[in-house]
Amino acid sequence: MNPERLSGSFRDPHGFLYQRDGVILRQVNRAGQRDYETLRSSGLAARLIADGLLVRHEDAPLADAATTDAVHVLRPERIPFVSCPWEWTFGQLRDAAQLTLRIQQIAVTYGMTLRDASAFNVQWRGVQPVLVDTLSLGVRDPGCPWVAYRQFCRHFLAPLALMARVDVRLRDLWREHLDGVPLDLASRLLPRRTWFAPWALVHLHMHARSSRRYADAPVPNWLRTRRVSERGLEGLLDHLRQAVASLQWVPPPTEWSDYESNHGYGSASQAGKREAVATAIKRHLPAIVWDLGANTGQYSRIAQDAGAYVVALDADVGAVERHYTVLRREHGDRILPLWTDLRNPGPAQGWAHREWRSLVDRGPANLVLALALVHHLAIGNNLPLQAITAFLAQVGRRVIVEWVPKDDAQVLRLLASRDDIFDSYTRERFVAALECHFRVEQVIPLPESGRELFIAVRTS
Repeated sequence: MNPERLSGSFRDPHGFLYQRDGVILRQVNRAGQRDYETLRSSGLAARLIADGLLVRHEDAPLADAATTDAVHVLRPERIPFVSCPWEWTFGQLRDAAQLTLRIQQIAVTYGMTLRDASAFNVQWRGVQPVLVDTLSLGVRDPGCPWVAYRQFCRHFLAPLALMARVDVRLRDLWREHLDGVPLDLASRLLPRRTWFAPWALVHLHMHARSSRRYADAPVPNWLRTRRVSERGLEGLLDHLRQAVASLQWVPPPTEWSDYESNHGYGSASQAGKREAVATAIKRHLPAIVWDLGANTGQYSRIAQDAGAYVVALDADVGAVERHYTVLRREHGDRILPLWTDLRNPGPAQGWAHREWRSLVDRGPANLVLALALVHHLAIGNNLPLQAITAFLAQVGRRVIVEWVPKDDAQVLRLLASRDDIFDSYTRERFVAALECHFRVEQVIPLPESGRELFIAVRTS
């Protein structure tokens, strides 16, 4: 079978990713030979892989190369789900920044450096960040400054500062600025008091002024022409590390952040729901589960315990941040929380709309959990039931979807401040919409609530 080059891997002349017979491979071109072979022979690759900082890879036959320019072919560890920075919460972006700085600090001691510091080079094993671009590490010219310094500030420090010091929702600047937040924009948006913080003054405000003068250079000319000792570079990295560590964001209480403790279920209904979900997951043993509207992950854990890798999506940033923080304490590697609003999920982005795939295009999952979700979309956001079930069919081969009747306390809560224009929100219309795309395998009433779980498999 002919190799299929991955659409987002084309910018680096040192190599690229492609797929052959369903296997992801990375080709190392002649342009990247010296850097890659030094990475391997120096022991840096082995060190980073052993420390869990760099994705594992093994050699593949050169005969599997995609082009004649290949000097090596690698078979990297496959990441279960590829996410984007506009889906990360504050804690995830900060941990990705700390990973990047840690790798650069180690690389310098081996005579190497990160040639770029893109946030897109970081992916997740659950909540454990890992560098996935092996070819981003190159030989460092002695005395040369860190060529990825400006990119690090754009991809990590600027958005983190804006999220922590202005508004966490400024994370969404990522959708417009795929090479990170422009430093002049960050400087304008940050409060005046940040001019008195040394880290912000040096790395953002003054850096922004310098960037306007030397727009085409990865580092300012005054820094480019200056010889930088290893100790001086370590000082820069330490200062950046302290800056990142100083930025904090504490999630405030939000409208649905207490949902799992104030969800309207009786104890029998909640126990029945948990048992039904666990039984269905164990029966089908899905490899990948998407938990839509996961909140702080009660049902994600059930799927994880059954052996699935779970992508836990929620629009409530407070809930996602708390979920992520708990999983980080537990060193979880089977649940990936993402801050994503299903009303406007991540689109296809980048050159020709093909560099970064939309959320839908990264599916379908083996199983989708849509628990206590449909009423939020249908009544809270005026989405027709048929549109909701069509979306579920796009993202999942099998679904466990919860029907919440109109007289439920949570539905009445949604209707409390608006006119009831939802005559079509009925069980009969929901079943008809579901059966347009799925075959219903089982319906499980939840005791004492009037709610039901529908387990269904996609028909096409």
